[in-house]
Amino acid sequence: MVNIPAGDYKYVLNENFSPEFNGQELSYFNTDNIKKVLDFQKKHELYTNTPLESLPDLAEYLNIADIKVKDESHRFGLNAFKVMGGIYAIAKYLADQLGRDIESLSFQELQSPAVREEIGNITFITATDGNHGRGVAWAARVLGQQSVIYMPKGSLPSRLEAVRDEGAHAEITDYNYDETVRMTAGLAEENGWVMVQDTAWEGYDQIPLWIVQGYAAIAHEIIQELEEKNAEPPTHIFLQAGVGSFAAAIAAYFKQYYKENAPTFLIVEPDQADCYYQSFSSVNGDMEIVTGDMATIMAGLACGEPNPRAFRILSQYATAAFSCSDRVSALGMRILGNPLNSDPRIISGESGAVPLGLLYHLRAGSEEDCAAINLDENARVLTINTEGDTDRQHYLDMVWEGFY
Repeated sequence: MVNIPAGDYKYVLNENFSPEFNGQELSYFNTDNIKKVLDFQKKHELYTNTPLESLPDLAEYLNIADIKVKDESHRFGLNAFKVMGGIYAIAKYLADQLGRDIESLSFQELQSPAVREEIGNITFITATDGNHGRGVAWAARVLGQQSVIYMPKGSLPSRLEAVRDEGAHAEITDYNYDETVRMTAGLAEENGWVMVQDTAWEGYDQIPLWIVQGYAAIAHEIIQELEEKNAEPPTHIFLQAGVGSFAAAIAAYFKQYYKENAPTFLIVEPDQADCYYQSFSSVNGDMEIVTGDMATIMAGLACGEPNPRAFRILSQYATAAFSCSDRVSALGMRILGNPLNSDPRIISGESGAVPLGLLYHLRAGSEEDCAAINLDENARVLTINTEGDTDRQHYLDMVWEGFY
């Protein structure tokens, strides 16, 4: 194995972890609710169930029982998972404006002149590193509405252009992600626009919940495929966290489905935006906020303020939080893109690859750290590749040129 640099990750065990099942918090993510979400998403002609890839040769190399990667780079042709939240939240908002159950509506009806005449022109606004904004812009466009997208400073021009290509008015701000969220919230209120954000605050919780339910449909797909193939469920799931909405969605669905037999959930963050690591490290496990530029190649995870609902879920059900350097992500990209033997090749972006990079660091490095989370030779690991090469040149810099 390659030499693993010391200090590329740190972790903290969650002292507030509880295996107990909280039915009230997880009721929004029960199988019936999320199946309805997925059934609606499936109505779009571009829907496909993204691949759940097995990496047996890498698992053998790392001396664990199984590695599976859900590859969201194939989602709706948009190279990232985020659209699963945006398309459901925007459609659900339109359905509510019509006074209709979303289950009774098709995309064709929502796109119809009659619907547009009834509800008028709506502008949806969001803050994004790129993937979420592109998903919101795409969903607004296909549903006949407008979008305004603001991106934090440091966002790559190629991601800005990808958002604009979906018909949005889009700009890069001089603020970090969390400050950009506050700016867009103010613009939404001033202009009567609809905020579509996967984080929440007092008075703004409904749309974020719909987005998180949209993400949870990914977990439903995974479990459905595992059962169809008579495959054993994972023992460990490594979940990327920015504000934590994606991680909470997957954890909540798996927890409500398997209850006391649920996998071990492990949060993975950039060390420049590690609000869950900082929260779990605090004296009382209170929600902590990270400020500053949060400069990391993992742009989709460069968020300093947790979503309160996500924090409630993850602070109860996540076993640990890992704070990782950019080198962990870059290594993950190279491993997935250069597979062993017959393992499939997976094109993964910076935020998509960090869980696999961390898994490699753990198994190639400290036996003590593996023991702390029961990551032994019997472990069955699931990671989710949340994005592909959303910036092609950046991807080549990592994989070809060896950046980080």
